[in-house]
Amino acid sequence: MMEEKKTFYVTTPIYYPSGDLHIGHTYTTVAADTLTRFKKLTGYDAYFLTGTDEHGQKIQKAAEEKGVTPQAYVDDVVGRIKELWKLMNINYDQFIRTTDPEHEKTIQQIFKKLYDQGDIYKGKYEGWYCTPCESFWTESQLVDGNCPDCGRPVEKASEEAYFFKMSKYADRLLKYIEDHPDFIQPESRKNEMINNFIKPGLQDLCVSRTSFSWGVPVTFDPGHVVYVWIDALPNYISALGYLNDKPQLMDKYWPANVHLVGKDIIRFHTIYWPIILMALDLPLPEHVYGHGWILLKGGKMSKSVGNVVDPVELAEKYGVDALRYHVLREMTYGADGIYNEDLLVSHINSDLANDLGNLLSRTVAMTVKYFDGVIPAERESGDFDAELIALAEETPGVVEDYMNKLDFSRALEAVWKLVSRTNKYIDETQPWVLIKDPEKKARLAMVMYNLTESLRIISVLVSSAMPDTGVKIADELKVPEELRTWESIQSFGKYPDGIQVERCEPIFPRIEVKKEKQEQKQPPKKEKQAKKEEKAAVPEGLITIDDFAKVEMKVAEVISCEQHPDADRLLVFQLDLGTEKRQIISGIAKYYKPEDLVGKKVIVCTNLKPVMLRGLESNGMILSAVKGKKLSILTVDGDVIPAGGKVS
Repeated sequence: MMEEKKTFYVTTPIYYPSGDLHIGHTYTTVAADTLTRFKKLTGYDAYFLTGTDEHGQKIQKAAEEKGVTPQAYVDDVVGRIKELWKLMNINYDQFIRTTDPEHEKTIQQIFKKLYDQGDIYKGKYEGWYCTPCESFWTESQLVDGNCPDCGRPVEKASEEAYFFKMSKYADRLLKYIEDHPDFIQPESRKNEMINNFIKPGLQDLCVSRTSFSWGVPVTFDPGHVVYVWIDALPNYISALGYLNDKPQLMDKYWPANVHLVGKDIIRFHTIYWPIILMALDLPLPEHVYGHGWILLKGGKMSKSVGNVVDPVELAEKYGVDALRYHVLREMTYGADGIYNEDLLVSHINSDLANDLGNLLSRTVAMTVKYFDGVIPAERESGDFDAELIALAEETPGVVEDYMNKLDFSRALEAVWKLVSRTNKYIDETQPWVLIKDPEKKARLAMVMYNLTESLRIISVLVSSAMPDTGVKIADELKVPEELRTWESIQSFGKYPDGIQVERCEPIFPRIEVKKEKQEQKQPPKKEKQAKKEEKAAVPEGLITIDDFAKVEMKVAEVISCEQHPDADRLLVFQLDLGTEKRQIISGIAKYYKPEDLVGKKVIVCTNLKPVMLRGLESNGMILSAVKGKKLSILTVDGDVIPAGGKVS
């Protein structure tokens, strides 16, 4: 009888769909996805939950301003959130929405249960309310008369409401935190919760509203809807079927092993949520990890402030795995990270292109050049082997230790120590020198084997953080499926004999920053003055014929058109420009079927700087016309103008 796998349950917060998500949300979800993939890799039955928190006054107001129903409003935003997670290769097991009927049933049952046992009572709320934060504040909590969290104005509120007896459980919660020192992570967050919130005294929590209707109705008191935290926080158990009709997974996965949340909402997850669970007589999650923020120069990133960084744009510009690597590597344990696009490019060029990508390309190229792609079975050990092998065998344990501590940055740092050591091994052994001596053939074979085996181990080590990269490395090395497992990298030397590899394209092309910076350089003073005078002579909104002449446009015939393998909205065109063939990638998949475009003659801008879109190069732009939600590419009829004809 097979031994049952250990379970592991990891969650992100449920995100508020008041607008598109930014790179800060992306970090949390990538971290949770990476942890889940790692647990599955190391033999766990892991379950990953994410979703959206869709009720509340802010959503109702936003929907009214757009002239749509709240449900239609959240459906639209949630659709884009799901597209973002698909783009970022997020492999969640369940996406929960607080508008799901099963979740609403759970919330109504919980509210009634807590009311029946006396933990919820009816009263009246009078105080200050911040709509963007959906938070009530006392006079003493305000900062300069504004919300202490977001700094925006608050409104005086007075209404009948239900309250949850938080104060009843304060001593029990404090004792639990003291008895379970790892419950709140990192340590600094735990001290903050105890000293700033619990010990000064917990106030009872307002848990219903009557001033808006977009929420879960209180079954026994029409006009009241369940207010934010009683509605939102139990998603972690409603998803597992608690008090509803969904598949019953509570016994299997609860308590959660870790709630991953941003530090701004750790109070709700380490005070409100544990007390709700205590009142329900349910076990508490093992860990709540409050990670830092991704900061810009101006401070915290915020959708409401509008200073957000769009992960879709970055992923399409630089690649999904590159972005995943960057956010995980930059956010050290518990601390804030700084977003800087120059640093992202530096990571791509240094860590990914130079270190990892070049290691793979060099290893495969030398194997092909020296041994026609097949490493001979006759091998001879030598200097530097033992040190490389020792590090390769030690690294999985180091990575596992850091991953279990939720220290993703140091886990990747450990992998890159092995990447760097393997690159150093090339310089130490100098295969290009060994090949010159026929008597060193066996030694050269061992060098190439050790490089290849190290890369096999690295492919598994990076696979949780960068899923596509792990697969690409293993595919280039033709690694059998059974040797892409965690168990297979616990010892060195399992790469099979007789495998033939072929030259490969770089898996991380370098970003040409020098060229971009040269284009951005300021022109000389005389040229600047001339341009200034020219600009002054041209009415605003118009250009000169010289400006137009800089754009080179030609007629091109579509030879083939296919869906991009890694992006639903992109089409990959192969075009005939008369004297050359071009590949251009265009985001028009929602408007055209690929097969309908083959044979058409389109107009192309041919002198644009090439860009990488989701791993494929696009060398130009197909012109199109757009009006509202309609798009049409510009075409040339018949055979009057051949491919390559200039548009002027």
